Amino acid sequence: MSREKRQHSANPMADRRSPLMDLFPPISPYSSGFLEVNDIHSLYWEQSGNPDGVPILLLHGGPGAGATATHRRFFDPDHYRIIIFDQRGAGRSTPLGCLEDNTLYELVEDIETLRARLNIDRWHLFGGSWGSTLALAYGQQHPQRCISMILRGIFLMEQTEIDWFLYGMKMIFPEAWEQFAAVIPEEEHDDLLRAYHHRLTSPEDKPRMDAAIAWSLYEGACSSLLPNYETITTDEQKSHALALARIESHYFLKEVIPPENSLLHGIDKIRHIPTTIIQGRYDVICPLYTAHRLHAAWPEADYIVVPDGGHSALDPAIRSRLIEATENARTLR
Repeated sequence: MSREKRQHSANPMADRRSPLMDLFPPISPYSSGFLEVNDIHSLYWEQSGNPDGVPILLLHGGPGAGATATHRRFFDPDHYRIIIFDQRGAGRSTPLGCLEDNTLYELVEDIETLRARLNIDRWHLFGGSWGSTLALAYGQQHPQRCISMILRGIFLMEQTEIDWFLYGMKMIFPEAWEQFAAVIPEEEHDDLLRAYHHRLTSPEDKPRMDAAIAWSLYEGACSSLLPNYETITTDEQKSHALALARIESHYFLKEVIPPENSLLHGIDKIRHIPTTIIQGRYDVICPLYTAHRLHAAWPEADYIVVPDGGHSALDPAIRSRLIEATENARTLR
């Protein structure tokens, strides 16, 4: 196993030199592979940290964003058995950007299939944005498998949230929205989602890639508290931008959760699970109101509003709170 060792004091947070908790050092997986969940999809998974440690599962955002090496660094590698996987069509999973057999229900069952494959009885869940949606849905289906949950940037996949993403964010980021909307003829602006989905599923390369880049840059520009001007230039960046945009538009169009089936209605199934909700006050992608609704339905969960945080897990104040939560969860088994 290739990993870096850390020395712990009696207080696991006493050796921190900064008021902002920093990421743990980079590590490499000690095992990885692919999980074939049906005849189409093969999911990349990896494990890092302590193979005898307490399992913690990272659920990436998007949907369709995929996981990165940075995601391993939110967890103490001496304590946790860190499990990361790329959801259907995302990251290193194949086929990249595939929309067939790609639903919330199937992603939930994929998590359970992976748990059984890795011979894990119970694990912590760590998910932000779409990852919080997936954690809530999985927890409500399989509460007996959850030690705890750490949720960031709450997203419930409801229509008001989709409408905010498509139109509301222009109130905060008008320049980014104008570039986002410019890809679509003005006569189609009343239904940007369907217009984008049509182009992102087009057989023609140019409109498909133009739409993918515009969608991904729009989301990236609105994700951080401080300005974030991303570029998408390499073939790999373009491929992953296309996967993200295709899968997000697919879910936003076809997997919206109606009010009568809201994840808020299932809180009684998970109320007993120790949970920390971390929400940036200035999260524009997933505005605080949704987290406030979750808090109202689930007052037993720890609720932390970060006054100087945006959406990104790497915003310094958000990052600090997330790592503090993973350190606090060390006492749970």
